[in-house]
Amino acid sequence: MIAQVAIVVKGYDEAIDFYVHKLGFELLEDTPLSATKRWVLVRPQGPGACALLLAKAANDVQVSRIGNQTGGRVFLFLHTDNFDRDYQHLLAQRIRIVREPTVEPYGKVAVFEDLYGNLWDLVEPAQTTTL
Repeated sequence: MIAQVAIVVKGYDEAIDFYVHKLGFELLEDTPLSATKRWVLVRPQGPGACALLLAKAANDVQVSRIGNQTGGRVFLFLHTDNFDRDYQHLLAQRIRIVREPTVEPYGKVAVFEDLYGNLWDLVEPAQTTTL
């Protein structure tokens, strides 16, 4: 199981504000490690969700990766049990939609940007039958 994924951010507080207040994630931990470094974990609501470690860029190389950790591809996939509700929430929070909703074989999906430009899929997985 992957417990956490690090995402490089400009600042802790602005990242917490986006993920917690705009996306509705829960703040799991915010522990100071030094005068400039904190251990900040957030995750989507619900059981079994993978946490994001908000890792403040510490040098020029890391700063250059903020918002483009995957070379322009979708970086993270946020699953939902109610696409329309969560898509309307993104719109209400003025989160930039990069690709409008479509229905694909794997489910209903739209692409949005986080505060730095990383691309995310909002996905309501298609119902599958288990044998």
